[in-house]
Amino acid sequence: MIFVSIFLSFLVANLLGYGGGPASIPLMYEEIVNRYNWLSNTEFSNMLAFANALPGPVATKIAAYVGYGVGGWGGFAVALIATILPSAIGLIFLLKLMRKHKDSMIVKGMTLLVQPVITALMLVLTFEMFQDSYHSIGIIQSAAIALIAFLLLQKWKVHPAIVIVLAFLYGGLVVPHLS
Repeated sequence: MIFVSIFLSFLVANLLGYGGGPASIPLMYEEIVNRYNWLSNTEFSNMLAFANALPGPVATKIAAYVGYGVGGWGGFAVALIATILPSAIGLIFLLKLMRKHKDSMIVKGMTLLVQPVITALMLVLTFEMFQDSYHSIGIIQSAAIALIAFLLLQKWKVHPAIVIVLAFLYGGLVVPHLS
């Protein structure tokens, strides 16, 4: 039964995650943290940070980690199949369909109108993770880290992996001494 739950969780999250991994993350979060309680909010945040620091698509890394943690190697395989195969088949089918109807106003409207929904999903996830950070290290550190990360990413164009490593170092070296 656990394999069915793993399969359906990642299938739904990845089929509805229009835009790829980043758009799937809030949907995965809902399944992994809120629905099945496979990870806590903090564990999900940590896993997401590590997944973003490593090369490759984030959705497959999340699926691999959670699938293995919940169902061992079988869960690992089921989660990856649910994440990769339906999307690959859907991509082939939809791209052929989109190419055929590329000038349709309906197709253009559908792709444009789903973007605000993805933005809202990402904002909700960001808010929930910020709340967890606020409760763990306080509002001042949380806001300062968020501001510094924003500046590093947007103003100085530092690679996200470097920003994540810097946050890990700060969290490992500075935060324990503040407690």
